[in-house]
Amino acid sequence: MAGSGYPADGSSVRARRISGQAATADGEGAADGEGAAATAAAPADIRWHRPGGRADRGRVNDQHVAPEPRFRVRARHTDTTVTVYQAYHPRIGGPAVRTGRFPADWKRDRMTWIKPSFLWMMYRCGWGTKEGQETVLAVEIRRDGFEWALRNACLSHHVPALHGDRASWRRRLREAPARVQWDPERDLRLDALPHRSLQLGLAGVAAARYADEWITGVEDVTPLAAEIHALVRTGDLERAAALLPEERPYPLADEVLAHLRA
Repeated sequence: MAGSGYPADGSSVRARRISGQAATADGEGAADGEGAAATAAAPADIRWHRPGGRADRGRVNDQHVAPEPRFRVRARHTDTTVTVYQAYHPRIGGPAVRTGRFPADWKRDRMTWIKPSFLWMMYRCGWGTKEGQETVLAVEIRRDGFEWALRNACLSHHVPALHGDRASWRRRLREAPARVQWDPERDLRLDALPHRSLQLGLAGVAAARYADEWITGVEDVTPLAAEIHALVRTGDLERAAALLPEERPYPLADEVLAHLRA
């Protein structure tokens, strides 16, 4: 996966750190407080949760960390691609890594959920230890496809202020090629955080376009998950946080998410 920062051979699974990230072509830079001061060592009682070593609460080098908005997409991204995560049985994950495409066994008639948050994926797959989810994939996809899915998605639950009556929402949900739900983001111990993490479900034409058109690369990050998990288990949260893929706020026009904020 070009520019992903994940080693292809799995021998050194440290994800590339980007400190003081320059603004992208969209004019969107790093999150407030991000950079050397924000990623420096913090007290042991701080709950790490942000890729790049940012903390949920407390102080980092005597600087307060700005609270995270409740609904915001955070992801590893370039000017043209965004990385999402999925976990599969090795019979699906292995061929996907080797060929850069899902094999024939991949079920096109089922909704597939993609997750921009590495730690939420770890919560879902148990660090790659749950049955049928032993291969954790970092899937790099085109940003235009990702944003098309968001524009055409429907929230997975009814919000009267957005949808009106339940019948209208159910009709929209049936017709939409994608759906969104916001679940609590997770920290390194996989405890829930106050802000939310995007889960994007793709079905029908969206799932087909994801598999056939949007994917630009697939990498096996199972070794990275295992290395971070081992550090968390020994209580070395600072080193674990340093290995996390850096997920910056993803630049989106407000109208793209206006119909998806619960």
